[in-house]
Amino acid sequence: MNIQLGEVFVWIIIGALAGSLAGWVVRGSRRGFGFLRNLIIGMVGAIIGAFIFRLFNINFGLGQISISLEDVVAAFVGSLILLALIGFLGRRR
Repeated sequence: MNIQLGEVFVWIIIGALAGSLAGWVVRGSRRGFGFLRNLIIGMVGAIIGAFIFRLFNINFGLGQISISLEDVVAAFVGSLILLALIGFLGRRR
């Protein structure tokens, strides 16, 4: 599997966007958790969302662009799941 430099930049952009959206929803603030945390949350969320969307064969038929809307939605959903898990585990301690 060859990963192109352009793909890494796309992942960073999607991660930052999805993490910011998730931070905005969860924290109720435009800054969310701050740029770096939003980026990390979004990138991990993208992995979780992509896995879940492929597992359940979810395809919105939104088409393929260099940054597809489907990728952003999957990353956003994954970011929310990640934040829910962190919140749940934080309450258990």
